[in-house]
Amino acid sequence: MQVSVAHHPPNTAVLVLRGSLDIDTAPVLKANLTRLVDRPSPRVVVDVSGLDFCDSMGVGVLVTAHGRATERDGWVRLAAPSGFLRRLFDTLGLTDYLALFPDVETALKD
Repeated sequence: MQVSVAHHPPNTAVLVLRGSLDIDTAPVLKANLTRLVDRPSPRVVVDVSGLDFCDSMGVGVLVTAHGRATERDGWVRLAAPSGFLRRLFDTLGLTDYLALFPDVETALKD
């Protein structure tokens, strides 16, 4: 999995994921997200449009990061999920917890 980060004011980051998010790559995502959500009032958009697979480890990292961000008066939002990811989060009952947006631009809006 490839991960890149772009910073946007105020205190917002866009994390772009490409490839497979699974048990082998989840630690890379966790390290990046932890660094971003440990700031005051973190705002993180995770662009998942380039993910071709996501397992339970990946879902867990995203959910945990959102919880940590919320504790610090911030958020984590997912942008451009594929039909597979949207169905996965819906099936798991997570769409009310972790916001899904059609694209990065929409996710960046308040």
